[in-house]
Amino acid sequence: MTDTSYDRAPGDSSPLSGREGTTASHVGMYTLGLGLAVILTATSFWATNTSLLWVPGIPLGLTVLAIAQMGVHLVFFLHITTAPDNTNNVLALAFGVLIVFLVVIGSVWIMTDLNTNLMPSAELMNMHMQH
Repeated sequence: MTDTSYDRAPGDSSPLSGREGTTASHVGMYTLGLGLAVILTATSFWATNTSLLWVPGIPLGLTVLAIAQMGVHLVFFLHITTAPDNTNNVLALAFGVLIVFLVVIGSVWIMTDLNTNLMPSAELMNMHMQH
């Protein structure tokens, strides 16, 4: 039987090789993930507090850093990959992202609708001010 190379998270051992990874390699991969997460977090704080960056580009940079941070957490800590044995994990993650997207979009839609429907008209405000 040949050892087929699957998409594995860092620190995971091959399921076909019969060898488990050493504890030191697992700790090393978790430490690497922690280091990357700390670097990305520190970079985000630096980007918001520096005058070296173009101010309108900061939100886009923070978005990119946040997506990279999510990727680090998914791969290094949750071990979410595209390997055949992780199909359910990827589907659950996609469903979770869909639900969060729907809740955020729905909330923004409701708040916008309430804002336009609850604001009194200019004529009503002028009548109220005259009395």
